Amino acid sequence: MKKDETPIIIEQKFQNSPESVWEAITDIHKMRQWYFENLPNFKPVIGFETQFEVHSGERVFPHRWKITEVIPSKKITYNWKYDGYPGDSFVTFELFPDNDQTLLRLTTEVVEDFPQDIPEFRRESCIGGWNFFIQDRLKKYLEIT
Repeated sequence: MKKDETPIIIEQKFQNSPESVWEAITDIHKMRQWYFENLPNFKPVIGFETQFEVHSGERVFPHRWKITEVIPSKKITYNWKYDGYPGDSFVTFELFPDNDQTLLRLTTEVVEDFPQDIPEFRRESCIGGWNFFIQDRLKKYLEIT
């Protein structure tokens, strides 16, 4: 992922209220069920920080998140970095009510290039990962809750 590329945007409609989707993307117990089960803690509060590791083959990716914007039931943004690797980005979840549904728009904006020689940092990998989390895991989670 590179800063000169257009932001990555993933959208998904859910048959749930914005409040229900908000809880799924901000409540630590719910996040562990569809997102990262090893997420140690999370609070939708500006300035909150958390760290955890994700393993991919022999590589370890130490995730570091810091909440930078919160509008309850509407929008949350966090700074997303990986300790030990160059690169910096912001991930924003926005919720839009649509009758009895909610549209979730996820945007990843890169502000410092990630290494392109590591497959997990390529644009295609990021798109695939968000499609998996939002259009598969979160969708299935919200359908059964």
